Amino acid sequence: MLIPPQREPEGAAGVQMLGFSKRFGSLQALADVSMTVEPGSFHALLGENGAGKSTLVKSLIGFYRADTGTVLVDGRERDIGSPRDAGAAGIGMIFQHFTVVPGMTVAENLALAGRELPAFIRWGREREQLRAFMQTAPFPLPLEKPVAQLAAGEKQKLEILKALYTRRRFLVLDEPTSVLTPQEADEVLGQMKALCRAGQLTVLIITHKFREVFGYCDEVTVLRRGRLAGAAKVAETQRDELAAWMMGAELATAVPPEADAASTAATEEPAVTVMAPTAAPRLAVRGLRVASEQGPPAIDGLDFDVLPGEIVGIAGVSGNGQRELMAALTGTLPIAAGTLAVDGRPYRPTRMAMTAEGVRSLPEEPLHNACVGALSVADNLALRNFDRAPLSRGGLLSGRAIRAQALDAIAAFKVKTPGPGAAIRNLSGGNVQRAVLARELGAFNDTPPRLLLVANPCFGLDFQAVAEIHARLRAARDAGCGVLLISEDLDEILALASRVLVLSHGHVALQCAAAGADIGAIGRAMAGDSAGDTADALKEAA
Repeated sequence: MLIPPQREPEGAAGVQMLGFSKRFGSLQALADVSMTVEPGSFHALLGENGAGKSTLVKSLIGFYRADTGTVLVDGRERDIGSPRDAGAAGIGMIFQHFTVVPGMTVAENLALAGRELPAFIRWGREREQLRAFMQTAPFPLPLEKPVAQLAAGEKQKLEILKALYTRRRFLVLDEPTSVLTPQEADEVLGQMKALCRAGQLTVLIITHKFREVFGYCDEVTVLRRGRLAGAAKVAETQRDELAAWMMGAELATAVPPEADAASTAATEEPAVTVMAPTAAPRLAVRGLRVASEQGPPAIDGLDFDVLPGEIVGIAGVSGNGQRELMAALTGTLPIAAGTLAVDGRPYRPTRMAMTAEGVRSLPEEPLHNACVGALSVADNLALRNFDRAPLSRGGLLSGRAIRAQALDAIAAFKVKTPGPGAAIRNLSGGNVQRAVLARELGAFNDTPPRLLLVANPCFGLDFQAVAEIHARLRAARDAGCGVLLISEDLDEILALASRVLVLSHGHVALQCAAAGADIGAIGRAMAGDSAGDTADALKEAA
């Protein structure tokens, strides 16, 4: 008797992970973790850095083989030993970093998405299928457009479309909104939520943003130090309870509520030191032009000021000149045109000038851009003043003085390290950030910090590290330091800054006060739309 072929399951998949444990050497990354994600639900997975979130989902999709653990998909046990096995079970994952091929079109990327392909693709049939798919896709894209020409938000959408085109019924989203404008974030998460409600998809989202949890998720699971700390329906929990699960009840009160546009405007307007009418800005940028590797300038004709005792936030989607602006201000990229001034004096960003003018920096990815990974924590903390007393006398370095300075800085900034002699590359991301801030803001600097340049200081960090770094930035502001905060996290900017400048294609597309800011106008400016009269009105309000 012929057995008819089994049809592929359709609709949202329910997944259970039972008794997952995973050890890497002496590190117990997961310890008997179980989690149930109901079919059609939008489920959040929270936890501080190192809590085991990535290990758990990578074990689910077959990147790791767990030491113990069982996966049930729609109640049926599945042996998932590779991403291919996960795909066969209808499980896919959207990573933080894009996996699209920039030299190919949208259609070619979709065709290559995790399927068995013949030696020769029958493009007529394939394009017919792709056109039919795009008619029902949550955010259709032009099939013949090269991926290299897509904006960051469109690339993120393409990653999701790849999974949907290959009939994934359960999607893991890893920080999916980090490169999106507010409108794009709402669009993506809203469409995913709609698919869940329609019973077509189940979503498990890894996020650090409470706004996304309470705005879109049905259920939440929290890991802490590799163990299950708690799980609940989102409607039946609150921020303080989740924070207590993530970091322990003793630390929950140290974490400030995540600022969104409404809460920031309603609860706290950042303090600003009032300048005397004749006082000069801490930083004055005029007509700044910075070349790009190819094509038009990355920064072209940029003008703005940073006043003493204020935080100015530079918002924008990644790739709109933020990286080049930070590099030009810190001297790692040449300035093609324009002038810089600190406290009214012409400024050229060299190590000597930064020391003399009290300019300090915390660049993006500080382990690579502000540290020497192979050197010790103590040596990295001495990079600003190694050639001055008491660290150096008569041209000779004092190991004792370098160690003593490091011990003071480690204690003051709560840097978690095996000791001052440990290589800084072995520290966690949050502790590298603390160490760099200790060097830049430490009391051992000859000149007190007057201008602090910061880029994406909290990217990928857990809630506790974020709270500590934000507190340091506020303290610097309150001491009269001018702070330039470049961040792709709009919530972070609205929580800290008094003024917001939106950078788009190397120009200021919008400037406004953070308090009471029009999120729609900011999002449109980030997306490159003309802000028109809205921009002018907000400039006047600022």
